Amino acid sequence: MADQSTAPRRGRGATYNPDNRFADRISEAVDDGWWHEEQQETLATEVRDEACKSAVSWNSSPDLPFDRSINPYRGCEHGCVYCYARPSHAYWDLSPGLDFETRLIARTGLVEQLREELCRPGYICRPINLSGNTDCYQPIEAKYQTTRQLLSLLLEARHPVTLVTKSMLILRDLDVLQALAQQRLVRVFISLTSLDMQLKRSLEPRAASPQARLRIIRTLREAGVPVGTLLSPIIPGLTDHEIERLLEAAHQAGARTANWMLLRLPREVAPLFEAWLEAHYPDRAAKVMSLMRQCRGGQNYDAQFGKRFSGEGVFAQLIAQRFEKACQRWQLQFNTEQGLNTRDFRPPSLQGDLFDAL
Repeated sequence: MADQSTAPRRGRGATYNPDNRFADRISEAVDDGWWHEEQQETLATEVRDEACKSAVSWNSSPDLPFDRSINPYRGCEHGCVYCYARPSHAYWDLSPGLDFETRLIARTGLVEQLREELCRPGYICRPINLSGNTDCYQPIEAKYQTTRQLLSLLLEARHPVTLVTKSMLILRDLDVLQALAQQRLVRVFISLTSLDMQLKRSLEPRAASPQARLRIIRTLREAGVPVGTLLSPIIPGLTDHEIERLLEAAHQAGARTANWMLLRLPREVAPLFEAWLEAHYPDRAAKVMSLMRQCRGGQNYDAQFGKRFSGEGVFAQLIAQRFEKACQRWQLQFNTEQGLNTRDFRPPSLQGDLFDAL
């Protein structure tokens, strides 16, 4: 049965568990006057392993600067209530709500599978994106270390990679990132949403603090790793007033590139986000949703290519103009993959091949 309570949980973004849209039956909790257990204030994180059948996910979206990505984990413990990846959890018979951030799936055998795919005849080298769906440096990476192993394999193959994260754990792999950077094989983007720590605690409960993310940018820059920032999501009526301050802070920390994305509310994300607004910012809830619909043609979300990331209408245009002017002021570039080295790619050796036997 889906969790119908909308009371905030400590350390979690979603306030409830909506029903899995693929379930053949759903149930609704009803107060019948009988005693019932009190809602747990905290929820433990559960992780299960899943043997992967393929490593690289392909896309043909004209909105994305990459055509391939790898996601080591399904679900994300960071718990960002706005995450556009939440609806994908329903494919594994789990809820896009609290399940998405508490019932995680670690993909095992991913590194070996990627090695095999990179060795396939006809493979054409273009940058692979890590964290296209969920953060590859979320807390369980500390145990599984799948992201580090993937980066090491890409270094071995001299294959370019881009990644987006909001986690301090990325600094654990500074040695690998430096080695990739020396061959122009990596570009990192650190996601920034707000400099308001109180807002961050409920919006992105288990992600790094704003100041910690700025330290990541500074550390990567000083280590020679190309780093930029991604203002994502920009939330009208809640975080849009911080655009200029965020870009200034990112520039001062060492970012040299920047991009942005308007809040996306596909499928179950819309009611989850509205419930979060009512729980944490009830005085702003109506205004925020009104502005969002103005940017989405009157709907909660518009998935059309060319519109889904930036929206449309006067308010969306104003955000884009402000972002562009702030980038010009702080000399931040928009490029994401330009300059990455694809010429030196070499397929990695397969385990057990002739060369390993010599």
